Amino acid sequence: MSKDVEGQIGVVAGLVRSAFLVDAVYADSAREYGLTQQQGQLLCVLMPQPYGMSELGATLGLAKSSLTGLVDRSERNGLVQRKPDPHDSRAVRVALTRRGAKLADEFYTETCRRIEELTAEFAPEERAALAALLGRVVADNKVPSVFMEPDLPR
Repeated sequence: MSKDVEGQIGVVAGLVRSAFLVDAVYADSAREYGLTQQQGQLLCVLMPQPYGMSELGATLGLAKSSLTGLVDRSERNGLVQRKPDPHDSRAVRVALTRRGAKLADEFYTETCRRIEELTAEFAPEERAALAALLGRVVADNKVPSVFMEPDLPR
């Protein structure tokens, strides 16, 4: 078990607590844009390209019924649209609408700014070390690319 000792914690507590912190920042940002946290995640995932429902479910970690409800609500709000899949006549792809793309870009930019502030006091080499270590954790665990750095191509 890790204990706080003069600001130091173990890896497990550090990862779990930082996940809660980022999750809270993400939720606050979504709320301010009139989105649920899941809608914010959906918009960010769809920014680079449309996805099929099964791909979205796997990426977002949602069961089919939960994903259908999320897409239905987002579609009613004019944020996404279902389009026929050009490769499978039985399937649909979910894409951002013009309104959804605009909101996604604004939400993404603001959320990135807020998350960036979490390490504002770090020296450049500390930020680089943290990024490298977190990058390894993400890569080693095959986490899908659901949220890219703002200065990298999406």
